[in-house]
Amino acid sequence: MPRDHPQLPNGQKILPEGSDRVAVMTHQVDVLNRSMRHHSATDVLHAAVENVPDLALVSSFGAESVALLHLASMVQRDLPVLFIDTEMLFAETLVYQQELSERLGLRNVSIIRASDPARTDPDGTLHQRNPDACCALRKAVPLQQALTGFDGWITGRKRFQSGTRAHLPFFEIETAPGAPARIKVNPLAHWQASDVADYIDENRLPRHPMVARGYPSIGCAPCTSAVKPGEDPRAGRWRDIEKDECGIHFVDGKMIRTGANS
Repeated sequence: MPRDHPQLPNGQKILPEGSDRVAVMTHQVDVLNRSMRHHSATDVLHAAVENVPDLALVSSFGAESVALLHLASMVQRDLPVLFIDTEMLFAETLVYQQELSERLGLRNVSIIRASDPARTDPDGTLHQRNPDACCALRKAVPLQQALTGFDGWITGRKRFQSGTRAHLPFFEIETAPGAPARIKVNPLAHWQASDVADYIDENRLPRHPMVARGYPSIGCAPCTSAVKPGEDPRAGRWRDIEKDECGIHFVDGKMIRTGANS
């Protein structure tokens, strides 16, 4: 892959703060998207590591996560990986996270949790009364806090997952309320579901154990159910509730409420 990606306009691998930050990032994202438009996910990851000063990968260690984690492990084994433990995950997910991190040799995994969930959700039933508030408490807010100090983060989002992601680029800018602008990297943007499955099979990667039990999309235990044959893969997430996104993604400063796996 080419190694001559231009540095930031100020000639340094340091993103500025203040009013110039978004302008500099916009330029960098435009350049990267143009130069990477015909390249592979691995090339996109290399470009991200080379051009985004402080970068982390955010992973749910869910049904499809192993593909991106494996790619990242081959590009930079010590890349920071942020795993959000909502303390409502399936036990299988927690075991899978530990086993997969060891299997792939991930050297820099941080487990992120809400600082004091009992204050807001003392009996653990907030998800029944207000699932959006529960996701914010246990996932969105802890993630934004964990991303403090990072200039960008890598996601596993893909174009096929929803209409709102139909034109998802490899590189984009995210602005979240109260946080500095960051570059968001989507190396698998052009992958189809079959590409993910083929990659996992061809590289003999271990699948999340609940996939074989009818869970093609895996979130928190109280809000995830098995999917019947013929149902949408995300039908088991927040079943019978008008919600299908946890809210960790922001567009134009607004939390996304519809979409697919993060």
